[in-house]
Amino acid sequence: MSQDSAAVPDAARKLAARRRREIVAVLLFSGGPIFESSIPLSVFGIDRQDAGVPRYRLLVCAGEDAPLRTTGGLELSAPYGLEAISRAGTVVVPAWRSITQAPPPAALDALRRAHEEGARIVGLCTGAFVLAAAGLLDGRPATTHWMYAPTLAKRYPSVHVDPRELFVDDGDVLTSAGTAAGIDLCLHIVRTDHGADAANALARRLVVPPRRTASDLGHQRYLDRSLPEEIGADPLAEVVAWALEHLHEQFDVETLAARAYMSRRTFDRRFRSLTGSAPLQWLITQRVLQAQRLLETSDYSVDEVAGRCGFRSPVALRGHFRRQLGASPAAYRAAYRARRPQNSAPEPALRPERAERPERERAALGAGAGFSAAALAGHGLAEAAEAAKPQSDAYAPRLPETAVGRAAGRPVLPGQRERPVG
Repeated sequence: MSQDSAAVPDAARKLAARRRREIVAVLLFSGGPIFESSIPLSVFGIDRQDAGVPRYRLLVCAGEDAPLRTTGGLELSAPYGLEAISRAGTVVVPAWRSITQAPPPAALDALRRAHEEGARIVGLCTGAFVLAAAGLLDGRPATTHWMYAPTLAKRYPSVHVDPRELFVDDGDVLTSAGTAAGIDLCLHIVRTDHGADAANALARRLVVPPRRTASDLGHQRYLDRSLPEEIGADPLAEVVAWALEHLHEQFDVETLAARAYMSRRTFDRRFRSLTGSAPLQWLITQRVLQAQRLLETSDYSVDEVAGRCGFRSPVALRGHFRRQLGASPAAYRAAYRARRPQNSAPEPALRPERAERPERERAALGAGAGFSAAALAGHGLAEAAEAAKPQSDAYAPRLPETAVGRAAGRPVLPGQRERPVG
């Protein structure tokens, strides 16, 4: 479950005798950002027993040969190497220097071995890419910095990436979003190990909130609608802002290119270089995310939601929604509302909806997302196919329509698992 999960693997691994959960190994690499790297060092490496915080033993390990230099040019000397990970019951990868580079094979082997022996593996921010490269996120929910979430989802299609969460706890493998979310996840680990009082005492010492949630921050809206910082000073920023404010209207990428005073080819190239995503893929994703919000917060029928998100037909909404979220709009709404806390405000009564029709007329998917047939044809077959690939728009978490091994009748939201903490 995202945030405060009650989940461990179905076949829980027993922690090896030589490993202890309170021994925390932090794996550092050259080129890593110093802020992210310092978070687990501060949380787990300082004795705060006088404030009621149980003590951890910290092992700072070099993930590759020295010297290790941070992004600011500082040179670090880690007191331990990869061999020290064999004693740790918790292994933290605070960041990885570049999402385009492959992590060192020796470090990946050490992480796999630690996981096999029952250690808890944690990836903060871009550290999720290291965990994914080691195969530890296959078939699991995970998160990372919102800017890199599409890349993580595309490169590792078996990972259920949810960029809306501050952190995801999947029992023995945990991941966090951007920099500050790393603090949230470390506090969550302390809360899991030693209770709320210990986590709250640590939060007071760090002068941070003891428990944040995505909804507290408006985090979902920020993640859904934000783009890399570089776009702020770019002429495309105004076009992107216009698109986000007019998602309820039917327009295509040709319209955006015209507003940017660019040819379609130039617009596609510029948009990809700034966002890492094709404009068609991005626009469809934004419309699906808007539909997701309306399904969660309104009583509009699925047909009405389709119209309010710029889809030309409910068939198009259902197709794209299922492709990105793994469930039909109606099934997603039912699962979301069934999982809401019992003490939350009552939802407005839903209006009857017609039973969903089976998927058909796949040609309507492109047109229904607000693209004319001519414009879709103008994209070329290769780009149209790319926009339809699950790995290219696996931006949001998967929602299985059936949950094998779970109690019958309990729908499960994306990124959530029904397993007790060990």
